[in-house]
Order: sequence, then structure tokens, then C-alpha cells
Amino acid sequence: MWMFLPQIIGTIATIAIIAVLKILIKRIVKNYKVSNQRTEVRVNQVVRIFNIFFNMAGIIILIIIWGVDTRNLILALSSILAVIGVALFAQWSILSNITAGIIIFFSAPYKIGDYISIIDKDLPIEAMVEGIYTFYTHLRTKEGVKHVFPNSLLLQKAVTILEEDTFGTTESL
Repeated sequence: MWMFLPQIIGTIATIAIIAVLKILIKRIVKNYKVSNQRTEVRVNQVVRIFNIFFNMAGIIILIIIWGVDTRNLILALSSILAVIGVALFAQWSILSNITAGIIIFFSAPYKIGDYISIIDKDLPIEAMVEGIYTFYTHLRTKEGVKHVFPNSLLLQKAVTILEEDTFGTTESL
């Protein structure tokens, strides 16, 4: 038992540090939510993405601490990464939508409940932001039509925030 004491201490320290980082990130994102009027659902999604990242980093650190045979580990990881690489190449838009969702959450000037105008020559839209989710943003027009935009596409378009006067009339800010 004593010969594994450094690994046990390293494991406990890693788990404790990751737990503290998770709590810290959750507090930071929740404080951001309060100061920038973001929804609880969106905060939970962003926290979940950070938790996945911390868990993966923790697993890698634990593998290093316990000295797993790197030749076998590299062989297994390269096989797994090859499969994941092919899958991600085929599903690149999923990763870009997740990344765009995080960017929209932290830096977009509009929030849920705002009226926006998407400036697009093919499909210009004036609508209210109903929800910003991990992959998609839901918009509802004055006529009640619901549009679901991929976050990466919405991030690439020019967006104007509109101010609501009375029921259905808007003015550009």
C-alpha cells in the first residue's frame, strides 16, 4: 500500500482540484448570468460543457499519475481518436454550433426576449429570441412562425436589435 502513496495523494489532489474548478466555473457563469440577464437553462448547458472538459482533463491527468503503459495507451487512444476524427469531420457543424452557442451566450448583444432582425438577402427575418440552446437558437416572428437557426449560422449573420413599441411594431435602435 505504501508504494502507491504518491499516486493516491496525486489522485486525491487531482479530484479535489477538479471539483474546486467545477464549483468556481459554475459560480463565475452564474454571476455572469445575473449581471447579463441570461436564462438558467442556458447557464446549465454552458456549465455542463465545462464539466465535460474538466472530466476529460482529469482522466488524462490520472492516467499520467498512475503511469499507465504509454505504448498500449497511445495505441488505444490513436484508434479511438481516428474513429472520433472521422465522426467529427462528418459532424463538424455540431462542434461549430456548440462553440457558437457558448460565444453567443457570453458575448452576443441580444438575449432571450429581445426582438432582432437578421440581415440576409435570401431570408431576412424580424423575430423575438425565444431560446438560445446548445445547438440552435429559436426565433418567433410576429405572425407566430417559429424559426430554428443553427448557432453557427446565426453567429455569421448580421443582426440588428429592435426595440418593441407596442404589440407588433418595432423600431431599430
